[in-house]
Amino acid sequence: MKVHEYQAKAILSEYGIPVPKSGVASTHEEALQIAHDMGGSAVVKAQIHAGGRGMAGGVKSVSSPQEAESVAKGLLGQRLVTHQTGPEGAPVNCVLLEEPVQIAKEYYLAIVIDSGARCPVIMASEAGGVEIEEVAANASEKILRSNVDPVIGLQPFQCRNLAYGLNLPADLIRPASTLIANLYKLFESNDCSLAEINPLAITADGQLMALDAKLNFDDDALPRHPKIQELRDVDQEDPLEVEASKFGIAYVKLDGDVGCMVNGAGLAMATMDSISMADAMPANFLDVGGGATEEQVAQAFKLLLSDSQVKRILVNVFGGILRCDVAARGIVAACQETEVRVPIVVRMLGTNADEGKDILNKSDLGVTLVNDLNEAATMIKQAASAS
Repeated sequence: MKVHEYQAKAILSEYGIPVPKSGVASTHEEALQIAHDMGGSAVVKAQIHAGGRGMAGGVKSVSSPQEAESVAKGLLGQRLVTHQTGPEGAPVNCVLLEEPVQIAKEYYLAIVIDSGARCPVIMASEAGGVEIEEVAANASEKILRSNVDPVIGLQPFQCRNLAYGLNLPADLIRPASTLIANLYKLFESNDCSLAEINPLAITADGQLMALDAKLNFDDDALPRHPKIQELRDVDQEDPLEVEASKFGIAYVKLDGDVGCMVNGAGLAMATMDSISMADAMPANFLDVGGGATEEQVAQAFKLLLSDSQVKRILVNVFGGILRCDVAARGIVAACQETEVRVPIVVRMLGTNADEGKDILNKSDLGVTLVNDLNEAATMIKQAASAS
């Protein structure tokens, strides 16, 4: 789960990490008042769950309350398009106004999970203020890394090594070490998958301050953090993904036109590979899970049918705990409630596969049944030619 910048900075502040003075406005009148209280000058930032806001016109410096009101009026209620949002953009429902900060130097600091090393890794760089992907591609030697043993935890010497490695002024080594330790405490205590400060700045008066922040949280751990759950902004999420989450369905919207439904993450990856073999792209990742009910299957299939981007559907079910006949009844139930305008290709193996195929054959859906993924790829190609 992602949160907005202002929410991330509030959490950083709780862990003793300095952030600029700020206020959040959901109307242009509120922006006017906040800027007035700040003395007139402010930085107005559109709040969306995506990067690249500055280049998209979503971050602007103002020198008067009236200018802040005008900028807020131009952003609020609009959809901001950045390189991370896609052409549809993301809705701007509030703006963050911050007191301007004079910057002497910018750094990058983040903690992520390294799945290869099976531990959190702290990354830091003197090349702050730009996308870390650019630094990795063009100057990877500038990125410092320190793996944290999940049993032993972060050690003080690791924080000092990172601080010295950033070539910070001597009087900031101790504050920087403390800041890194506090960021790790935040990361671990809240089950984060990402905690990023970019830039971490040295201000003109020699203080360390987080000028931008991004926090992502492990969805599976959210039940342990009800206060974090309250920060969720569903307006920033794909409506189909929000609907899927209501039924415990793992769903991720993608850019292709082949809707796919499977029962198991590994099977989903194989199915998506088959779609690629058909010179096509999946419209989604959809895993109903090994123990899905008929209702969950029906709801999952409705998601596929409701996506206007989907031009053909591939279902790949390996019956186990989820029996094939249960999956088939769920598909039929969904189609009885939703108009079907796209061809459907189904592969069923495992428990009650014959019963499931019989249910689909007796329906009036015109489902194409296949025996393996190669045949599925062929049928998906033919469906594309027929459409």
